[in-house]
Amino acid sequence: MANGGAAAVWRPGSEHTENSNLAAFLRAHGLDGYDALVRRADGDPEWLWNNVIEDAPIRFYSPPERVMDASKGMAWTEWCGGGTTNIVLNCLDAHDDDDREAVSWEGEDGTRRSWTLGELKAQTARLADGLRSLGLGRGDRIALFMPMVPETAAAFFAVAKIGAIAQPLFSGFGADAVASRLNDAATVAAITVDGTRRRAKTVPMKSILDEAARSAPILKHVIVLEITGNEVAWTAGRDVWWLDLTEDRPDRSPTEEMPADDPFMLVFTSGTTGQAKGTVHTHCGFVTKLALDFGLCMDFKAGDRFLWMSDLGWVTGPMTIVLTQLFGGTIVMAEGTPDYPDSGRMWRLVADHRVTYLGVAPTIVRALMRHGKEEVAKYDLSSLRVTVSSGELWNPDSWMWFFENVCRRRVPLLNVSGGTEIGWGIVITTVLHPLKPCAFGGPVPGMGVDIVDTAGNSVPAGVTGELVMRQPSIGLTRGLWNDPERYLETYWEKIPGLWVHGDWASRDSDGMWYLHGRSDDTIMVAGKRCGPSEVESLLMGSGRVLEAAATGIDDALKGETVACVCVARPDVAAGGELAAELRDAVVKGLGPAFRPSRVFFVRELPKTRNMKVMRRVARAVIEGKDPGDLAALVNPECVDELRRTVEAGQRTE
Repeated sequence: MANGGAAAVWRPGSEHTENSNLAAFLRAHGLDGYDALVRRADGDPEWLWNNVIEDAPIRFYSPPERVMDASKGMAWTEWCGGGTTNIVLNCLDAHDDDDREAVSWEGEDGTRRSWTLGELKAQTARLADGLRSLGLGRGDRIALFMPMVPETAAAFFAVAKIGAIAQPLFSGFGADAVASRLNDAATVAAITVDGTRRRAKTVPMKSILDEAARSAPILKHVIVLEITGNEVAWTAGRDVWWLDLTEDRPDRSPTEEMPADDPFMLVFTSGTTGQAKGTVHTHCGFVTKLALDFGLCMDFKAGDRFLWMSDLGWVTGPMTIVLTQLFGGTIVMAEGTPDYPDSGRMWRLVADHRVTYLGVAPTIVRALMRHGKEEVAKYDLSSLRVTVSSGELWNPDSWMWFFENVCRRRVPLLNVSGGTEIGWGIVITTVLHPLKPCAFGGPVPGMGVDIVDTAGNSVPAGVTGELVMRQPSIGLTRGLWNDPERYLETYWEKIPGLWVHGDWASRDSDGMWYLHGRSDDTIMVAGKRCGPSEVESLLMGSGRVLEAAATGIDDALKGETVACVCVARPDVAAGGELAAELRDAVVKGLGPAFRPSRVFFVRELPKTRNMKVMRRVARAVIEGKDPGDLAALVNPECVDELRRTVEAGQRTE
């Protein structure tokens, strides 16, 4: 929550104020600080994007005639018109440091593999040549149903290299979720693996794709990478082993010259209605947005070694692949989970791989906190120079725990929030901002980011409102796949002329920004409104629960009442006594109107792979309704647990 009285716990040193990418950019353009950059960029966004492209630099075969053209309306702004490029040109072809370590991977059992840039280029070229031999090329949708292994980076770039559209799928999807996305995109080919390892178990993937393919007849080709050696079924004429497709092919293959704003990636993301949305990212848009957010604002540099344990199916996975190669860094990949085979695995990976740039989701940090700060203290984390966080909102305790024990009050923790539709950030903390727990330094420049009331008027400091953009961004999805009406309705028509992001936000008296949860998750009790994170902060502040999700549920008298789903701490008994204590905490913080009518205890909250809590799923289950598409969940089994808990509670009431 906004708190202008909170003191900064970290301030940038000379290495940031003098030697950061952002400081150099400000000096080059005669700008007196970040706020001056935001004012300049918001007033003339075309100036910003031109300079980001030049500064990165973003390469083109033919330079664009104009970077930004909003003549068809802000929602349909065209970018880099007349220019041609390819994301592979920027990430691979333009670099000649072939001996640089591009990929460093560690398996769950400690096995390591490493690829130089030269090896990544060669693997990409061989697969691209193999894909072309199957008749695949420009505009074809090719699904990537793979865990994060070195070949995944090669597959991602190979699809773009031939001018096709990569369709990353979450490696934990079930067959129905895969099939629906294959059909929605009219996907003609898929690249997968026989299986992957998670917590010492082999998890089959080819068999899931096989089942999905029965409902997706347009799928004509399946390329299979052998990882675990588990037995797989085979469909002659459709299936081919990766090795057979790539063996004896040349280490070089031409990169397709594409119109700069043509799609290269299609990522499906969860929607408030439960129906997945297909977001569309382009060759010029994705790299330029990352160049601004990470290269400029968050100081990613050549030589950085970047670890963010995520999945290819969420935008964080493609981001780490593209960003590291765009700027000449190393992506550090790890099989499995952050706390297996030992509870200190995340910190050991940082130490052993000399990670300089670490990404985390707050929910992961809260999970790792259970193992204690002593587990972190075992490892040498001196290689770290920047940490970044995104996903679910922080609470002060977990933010400070990470800052003190992982950053050791030396390394900045840069908070950024945006989404798949944005192409990365909308609010951000830079290396030039002081740090306050849970806060953001300010808006990403060039997007006209603001906080407004329901009429679109800016609200003053201390007032919560809708987070919006007054300008389009080069990183925005180009509509929604085959659904332009939904795109306009979801983002551009709620407050005409503004992009409504769907988050509550506020500023404090020091100019720091805060998020307060999804605005479409708003709880309205007898005409009184609050964001779910306000309730959740009070529940977490009790010190009795590890995680909490608050939602409004239908009530005949009040319209809505508050319902809470909580994960109790291991040493705390879940039951009526704890529920009463939590209710009292909410009443003390928000008043009697928001006293929770229902409190449930579960082992896990429903979450996406990037660790956002799906409150709409919790609400639907509590109200006995269909929760909709659960494919975005990393833990769909928790829905049945919550349903049983709700049913048991109803029987005893």
